Order: sequence, then C-alpha cells, then structure tokens
Amino acid sequence: MLDAIDRRILGELQSDGRITNHELASRVGLSPSPCLRRVRQLEETGIIRRYVGLIDASAVGLHVTAFVRVRLDGQDDRHLSAFEAAVAEFPEVMECYLMTGESDYQLRVLVGSLAAFEDFLRQRLTRIAGVSQVTSSFALRPVVYRTAIPVDSTR
Repeated sequence: MLDAIDRRILGELQSDGRITNHELASRVGLSPSPCLRRVRQLEETGIIRRYVGLIDASAVGLHVTAFVRVRLDGQDDRHLSAFEAAVAEFPEVMECYLMTGESDYQLRVLVGSLAAFEDFLRQRLTRIAGVSQVTSSFALRPVVYRTAIPVDSTR
C-alpha cells in the first residue's frame, strides 16, 4: 500500500524523471538513503514501470492524431489476439484499448499527414484479418493531455 511519501515521490518523478535522488529526497522530506530505498521498492514492485522522455510530436513532424474505432467480425479469443498482436507492431498506434459498446477497439494513431494516415489505414490496418469496420475521427487540437496519473487523488 502506498503511503503519502510514496505518493509524493511518484508525483515528483512524474513531473521530472531526471531529478536527482538528493533533490527528490529534499522535495519529499526524506534523507537521500531512505528516499532511494523507496524509489527502488517502487521500481521492484512494478509501480514505476520505466522512465521515458516526452517528445513534442509536432516538433518531429507528427502533426495528425486520429482516433480510430475498429469493429471485428468475431469477438472470440482468436480474433482478439490476432488483432492485438498485429496493432502492437504498428509504431503509429500510440494507444489501443479493448472497448465495450459499438466498437471492439479504440486506437490513438499518430502520423505526419493525412496521406500517411490513408496509407496506414489502407495498407496496414484494414488488412488485418477479421477487421470488418473502421471509423476515424481527427483531433483538431489537444485540450487536455496528461502523462502523469493522479497518484494523490482520493476520489
């Protein structure tokens, strides 16, 4: 179970994954050794999965975000597993969720242009066996985009 200090550690690391242990300890009110032990424990238990750098997609030429809803012609384990394995190989797919409701999956796809999206759709996504329907929507601009999960939320 996470205590208040663990939650503060997680909050600080989500804000700045490159923070030094000394600075982190100072911000959460611990000395460096116990702070490092807590961070290692959070890593070992899998609460901290990895550290990454967040990149501005537009700065590297990826200007188009599409939300794609996919319906399969079968919802058995074989169809679901095949689809999931295929989309996991597509670097354009930033997120993929198994859904309830009208579609089986929702994807967030990031590409450089509408032409690149069309190529992705026609040459890759719709060629996955079992895909029966695809509906796409394009983001005009992000309104809220977070990478930090609300670890200190009690709601």
